[in-house]
Amino acid sequence: MEAVRRFAAEGRYVIGVCNGFQILTEAGILPGALLANLNLHFTCKEVGVRVERNDLPFTRRYAQGQVLRLPIAHAEGRYYADPETLRRLEDEGRVVFRYAPLAGERDYNPNGSLNDIAGIVNERGNVLGMMPHPERAVDPMLGGEDGLPLFLGLLAV
Repeated sequence: MEAVRRFAAEGRYVIGVCNGFQILTEAGILPGALLANLNLHFTCKEVGVRVERNDLPFTRRYAQGQVLRLPIAHAEGRYYADPETLRRLEDEGRVVFRYAPLAGERDYNPNGSLNDIAGIVNERGNVLGMMPHPERAVDPMLGGEDGLPLFLGLLAV
């Protein structure tokens, strides 16, 4: 983790997906924690994820407010932070992705994440942690391409 910490401190881009997000929080690189899903079950399905910011290299190829279809596969994906940390993340615009309903959905938060948080960035904006799997949505053969713009945005850096 020292190498990852150094890499991020140099301003380079780091993405932690699913357990990678969990590791970034456990290492203190990102705030908060990932707890067991409220239903206490492993959940594997496609979910709606709304883009909250499109001014980062990770999100520059999305429209703000765009709802993506991305797969999830986790048992410990519920984002949690204390009220002060949540307020700071919201005030600083560090929530990058939120769970959002797909057509006709009512229960769209698959794990009980606070504030429907699906992904956040560090203060500098170069470290992204997210539970959904954009790498599993980069080709029509995988069921969709909604994750591809995230990686294409980084290539343009």
